Amino acid sequence: MLRTWKRRDFVSGMFWGGLAGCLGWNRLLRAENKSRFGADAAFSAIHSGNKIPVILDTDIGDDIDDTWALTLLLKCPELDVRLVVGDNKNAIYRGKLIAKLLEVAERTDIPVGLGVGLEERPSRQSRWVADYDLKKYPGTVYEDGVGAIIETIKKSAFPVTLICIGPVQNIAEALRRAPEISQNARFVGMHGSVYKGYGGSPQISAEYNVKVDPKALQAVFAADWEVTITPLDTCGLVHLTGEKFRKVYECSNKSVQALMENYQIWREEGEKQNLPPPDRSSTLYDTVAVYLAVEERLVEMETLPLVVTDDGFTRIDASGRPVRAAVRWKNMELYEDWLVQRLVGE
Repeated sequence: MLRTWKRRDFVSGMFWGGLAGCLGWNRLLRAENKSRFGADAAFSAIHSGNKIPVILDTDIGDDIDDTWALTLLLKCPELDVRLVVGDNKNAIYRGKLIAKLLEVAERTDIPVGLGVGLEERPSRQSRWVADYDLKKYPGTVYEDGVGAIIETIKKSAFPVTLICIGPVQNIAEALRRAPEISQNARFVGMHGSVYKGYGGSPQISAEYNVKVDPKALQAVFAADWEVTITPLDTCGLVHLTGEKFRKVYECSNKSVQALMENYQIWREEGEKQNLPPPDRSSTLYDTVAVYLAVEERLVEMETLPLVVTDDGFTRIDASGRPVRAAVRWKNMELYEDWLVQRLVGE
């Protein structure tokens, strides 16, 4: 039994279309002639006017791009957000950020999960949640966020898309406890460096989400599910500048205002001084993972045999598992337009 900080019916709202959804999933599998759930089936459901169930696993509160990604996620009507879990330890701090952002967005129907590492250490967005009481979150807070991930996947009548934008210790632990969850889920992550490194460098990088805990991503790659990633090749190039950033910065939507408040705090904590208002975003790595859960039309996808090395690289190797990677932009400017339109509601 999962321990919760506010009791509610965990199963309520979990069944996507009930029996009809389950039968629809079986028809999709037959039509695609595939043994595992993948992007094609997810996009077919979306194009048919259905929402797909998703879980966000995030190390929110370190780099600000996770806060952008959560704000974006809540503005994607194609996605039925079943759970948001803090990843990469420091679980209380991350849980507070998630819960307060969900409250601001008036989405307390979404449960919050506390990931591995139930501690609270100060970090760059602590000022924004300094007085927030996680136990007063109007929705559900699961102390065992890993258990909540497992139950959410198992109880979903339609397979779950895991959107993972942290070092994935939670997902590795979920697979250790219940490896069978891979049969009812697919993985979409912001991980790795395939052809290019940070800043578009021709030298690949040991990307942060991999380098922090390579064995966790090795466990994800070993699981029997479809794996899709946005490596630095694409996500590491995204910024909003000029008129695009101004539209977001001046947006009156409460969630976007909270995002901009957090961005300013994050900047000031990094510089240890008061700063003038920003005129551009930082690199928005994690937003691309949310995008890949919705569509892929603006990126070039390659299926590559990738291995995760113990020093944090994702290398092409004949012995690797097939991974779907967004390795190039077809049109990054259109992606930036899409991102702005989603955030500001145009």
